[in-house]
Amino acid sequence: MRKIPLLIESAIEFPETDQALEEPNGLLAAGGSLSKETLLSAYKNGIFPWFENNSPILWWSPNPRCILRPESFSPSKSLRKKIRKGGFEIKINSCFEEVISSCKRVHGKKEKGTWITNEMKDAYMELHFSGFAHSVECFIDNNLAAGLYGVSLGNLFFGESMFQRVTDCSKLAFVGLVQIMKENRSKMIDCQVSNPHLLSLGATEIKRESFMDLLASGLLEEPVDWTEHSGVLELKL
Repeated sequence: MRKIPLLIESAIEFPETDQALEEPNGLLAAGGSLSKETLLSAYKNGIFPWFENNSPILWWSPNPRCILRPESFSPSKSLRKKIRKGGFEIKINSCFEEVISSCKRVHGKKEKGTWITNEMKDAYMELHFSGFAHSVECFIDNNLAAGLYGVSLGNLFFGESMFQRVTDCSKLAFVGLVQIMKENRSKMIDCQVSNPHLLSLGATEIKRESFMDLLASGLLEEPVDWTEHSGVLELKL
């Protein structure tokens, strides 16, 4: 079995993504750190971290890659009905820490452990305070019902995790994200690895090479101005 490179802690450069293993799919390197500089370098090169407690940091670039094209997204009839019915509010970056903490708890319960370690949470909190990580939240009666978070570079969004406490509310938050990305003419929301929930929202798988082309193009575009969405986001149909 081919070995993967071990990065020194100060490393901010990564191997080329075509060097990633086929099994486990996309494993590219281990080690390094979760510093802001390292994480931003990773995302700009089509790489993301995923590891568990008591494990070295692992870096991934799977093939195929799961993405959603905002311009082709269309809510289902049932979701459109929920949007028309109302009774919820979509907000941006109003409680980033609560969103990532909720994702951490939910995945921890499901998986008897979580890849959102304390180290990972602290790293994304730093990205948030630096203006690179953002959350989209769904509230019902002023209570957080669902949310998602990820990293924004250029006019691209790299989704990390989502949770919900009320059925379908994570879908409403996702609609809010897609709307913002559509307004910024984004060609891609990175969903990393497919699962039934993402596929139900319209995500699809593409070859790594195609993903890297979309990435390179999107990074050259004007960055999304997330400060424009400081109030309640009205969902448009």
